[in-house]
Amino acid sequence: MSRFDQLYRKLIVTKFFTRGWGEPENLKKMFDFRKVLGNRDECYKLVPPDYPVTIDKDELQGDVRILEGHFESPFKKCVPGLMPKETETARFQMVLPKEWKSHHKPVCLQLAGTGDHYYWRRRTVVARPLLKESGIASIILESPYYGLRKPKRQLRSSLHYTCDLFVMGGALMLESLVLFNWCERHGFGPLGVTGISMGGFMASLAASVYPKPISLIPCLSWTTASTVFTKGVMSQAISWKVLENQYSVDTVYADEIKHTLISPEQVLGSTYNMGHEFVKTYSDKLENSKLNQSPSNTENTLKERHSHAFIDHDDKMDVQADIHSMEDYIVKKSGCKGDNKTVGKSPIDRKSLKDNALDFMRGVMDECTHLGNFSVPVDPSLIIIVAANHDAYVPRTNVISLEQLWPGSQVRYIDSGHINAFLFHNVQFRHAIADSFNEQIRKYHS
Repeated sequence: MSRFDQLYRKLIVTKFFTRGWGEPENLKKMFDFRKVLGNRDECYKLVPPDYPVTIDKDELQGDVRILEGHFESPFKKCVPGLMPKETETARFQMVLPKEWKSHHKPVCLQLAGTGDHYYWRRRTVVARPLLKESGIASIILESPYYGLRKPKRQLRSSLHYTCDLFVMGGALMLESLVLFNWCERHGFGPLGVTGISMGGFMASLAASVYPKPISLIPCLSWTTASTVFTKGVMSQAISWKVLENQYSVDTVYADEIKHTLISPEQVLGSTYNMGHEFVKTYSDKLENSKLNQSPSNTENTLKERHSHAFIDHDDKMDVQADIHSMEDYIVKKSGCKGDNKTVGKSPIDRKSLKDNALDFMRGVMDECTHLGNFSVPVDPSLIIIVAANHDAYVPRTNVISLEQLWPGSQVRYIDSGHINAFLFHNVQFRHAIADSFNEQIRKYHS
C-alpha cells in the first residue's frame, strides 16, 4: 500500500463517528429501507418523473453556462426523521456549453468524495475540462452533511454517527433519480454518473437504481465500504472507543439489530459473506465478556471509558455536555445504581470490545454498502472503473471484484496510491468518462 496514503491520513486529525453508531431505531430504519433501495423497480417508484426542481440562477460565465438549483430530498419523505434539517434541501450546479455542437446533449452527474464541499473542485478539475475536451456537461450535486447541507454542530467532514453515512448514501440515490428524470424532461442525454473515492462509490449506488442504460465511471472505489473503515487507513480516523463502549452498553445492537442484517439474494461467495460472519460469532463473545462483569463497578468503568473517548471530539465546545449525556445514557442502559464513588479495575476485556465493534462495523457496512445487495446496472458494458494499484484507502484484498460482481464492466488501473491518483490523475478519469459516453452513444444513440 502507498506509504504516502498512510502518511497523509496521519496528518489529518479529524475523527469520524465521534458520537457513536446512531440511535438503534435509526439503524433499523436504514436496514429496512436498504431492502427497498436494493430493488431497482421498487426504488424507482419512490421518485415521480415530474418531481419538482427549482432553478435559482442561470447565467453565462465566460465560455460556459452555469445553472444552480435546489429541490427537497425525496429521502425526507421516504424515511422521516433521519435527515438533519440542514441536509433536507438538495443543491446542485450545472455546467453547460453556450451552444451544443451536436444533436446529443450528454450530461454526467458528479458526486462528492470525502471532504469535497461545495462545487469549486469538481467544477474546476472535472466539469470545465470535460466540457472543453469532450463536449460533456456536468451536474455537481452537493452531498448531505457537506457544504450548505452540513449540520451546524458538525466539524468539517466528520460525520457524527455511523448511520449518517447510510443516510447520505440513501439520500444521494434518490436525489440522483430526481436529476436523471429532470434531465430527461429537458431533453438532455445520454446520461452518466461519476465520482472519486466515496463519490465513486455513491455513483455506483446511483446507477444501480436507474432503470435505463447509463454510463458509470467510479474512480478509486470498490464493491464495499466495509474494508475502507476496518482495514484501510481510514480505520485510523474512527472513534473506536466510543463505538466499542456504546456497543457493549446497549445490548440492542447485538440482540436485535443483528437480526435485520441479511445476505443478498445472490450468493457472492465466501469473500463477501466474511463480512456477515459476526452474526454467528459476536453474540458469544459478548456473553463471555458479560459473565466477567460485576454490577457494582460496571457503571463507573463505562463512565470512565466514555469520558476519555469523548475528550477526543472535534467539537470541543460540546465535550462536557456529551460526557454528561453519555453518563445518563450508560446508567439507563446498564441498569446500574449507586453513588458511583468507587471505581474498580475494568472488568471488560478491551480486546473483546474491539473485536465486537470491528465485527459489527463490518456487518453494518456490508449490509448497507456492499454492491451485491443492490441491483446490477442495466448495461455493465458502460461501466469503466478506475482503480489505483497501491490504494491504502480502499483495500481490495479478500473482496469480490467489480468485474465479478458486474460481468461486462472493465477496470483500468493507475500505478499510484489513492491520494496521488486523486491529485494528479484526473486526466485518466476524464478519459474514462468520455470513453463510456462514446460507447453509450454508439450502442443506443447513433
